[in-house]
Amino acid sequence: MFDGGSLRADLARRVAWPTESAVAARSATLRAYLDAEIGPALERLGFAVSVHDNPVSGAPPLLVGVRDEDPSLPTVLFYGHGDVVTGLEGAWRDHRDPWTLDDTGDRWYGRGTADNKGQHSVLLAALAALHTARAGSLGFNARWLFEMGEEVGSPGLHEFCARSRDLLAADVLIASDGPRLAADRPTVFLGSRGIAEVDLELRLRDGAHHSGNWGGLLRNPGTILAGAIASLVDAHGVIRVASLRPPPIPDSVRRCLAPLQVGGGPDDPTIDDGWGEPGLTPAERVFGWNTLELLAFGCGDPERPVGAIPGVARATLQLRYVVGTDVSRFDQVIAEHLIEHGFDGIQVSEPRLAAATRVDPDDRWVRFAVDVIGDATGKEVAVLPNLGGTIPNDAFSEVLGMPTVWVPHSYPGCSQHAPNEHLLPAVAREGLLATTALLWELGELSMA
Repeated sequence: MFDGGSLRADLARRVAWPTESAVAARSATLRAYLDAEIGPALERLGFAVSVHDNPVSGAPPLLVGVRDEDPSLPTVLFYGHGDVVTGLEGAWRDHRDPWTLDDTGDRWYGRGTADNKGQHSVLLAALAALHTARAGSLGFNARWLFEMGEEVGSPGLHEFCARSRDLLAADVLIASDGPRLAADRPTVFLGSRGIAEVDLELRLRDGAHHSGNWGGLLRNPGTILAGAIASLVDAHGVIRVASLRPPPIPDSVRRCLAPLQVGGGPDDPTIDDGWGEPGLTPAERVFGWNTLELLAFGCGDPERPVGAIPGVARATLQLRYVVGTDVSRFDQVIAEHLIEHGFDGIQVSEPRLAAATRVDPDDRWVRFAVDVIGDATGKEVAVLPNLGGTIPNDAFSEVLGMPTVWVPHSYPGCSQHAPNEHLLPAVAREGLLATTALLWELGELSMA
């Protein structure tokens, strides 16, 4: 399917759909992608397909595919999202059109090639290969869930899963999203870090006042807010608030992370020595620990500074956190800490939260997937207890209550969410090989 060109043809057709979920005018396109592209692809594989209204009014629809072979066989739930971030037309190198697949050199350029159209195209192609090899059978029961709003926070996904537990019930989730650890390293990850994010604002007065006439007499909100942030996370990136730090890294997680090297790829930034939690490896800092990041900070007009003391300063803080961290009072913890350290008057917004998830690396489905993928590729598989980023994995691991095995087909330098997003054909080919082998052996296991 790869060497014959069918995977590339499928991906080119899917990239051509401008499924920008953040653009209101694309709502009909989001629905059409399910009706005209994904639905027929699943029906050709024997799935009964239905498109459902989103539980959240105005949010994009969801598609479910159901294929049952035998109630005695295990059931696999597959997931993908067909929406993409905005195309950013005009910002791509060499005047590329984000909606046209461009296979220049060793890269396939186009919006969605890495996130997530390329990845769910590999999974669909693997199922098609299995379907053909087994003369119309898979060897297991299957469910597909496609959403069209992942890039805007997956509105309605968790509610839909809660309403559809019987329809989506399965023994395991197998899906593809996010990057491998490195382009040449097959990877399995089992969840993701969560997000807790707040805005801080210190408003001392209306308007600005001349820094010569009033400097030394008026409190500067920017200076105060900078000091407040430094009390939360120090100049080396170490979290200073005990309740925002995670519990000790479990032994099973440390064992997985011990052999892993982060970075070093041709498009990767250089890791800064001495940054982050001391005593941890880079892999432990990204995949096993929490980080508190200052995403934005402002007072006055940075583009046109004037000699005046500003009246207002604002900042946005984001905690990427692992399982075991209690973020239920995240905004209150921040506010209480600031008051205790003498920073009165700083307003802390309601938090924006996404859950952290992590499957035990010793889970039998994990070991099965790792063994099969390793045998198929002839490479050692990197096992990440959780992704460093965040995906809506809790909809499956928590709401539906199943183990989750993610097999990504992208790599860290893929430029997802940016101009020049691309998929490496070599990774897609190896991913198709590994995924087909995984599904084949799952069927063999079922029939043993």
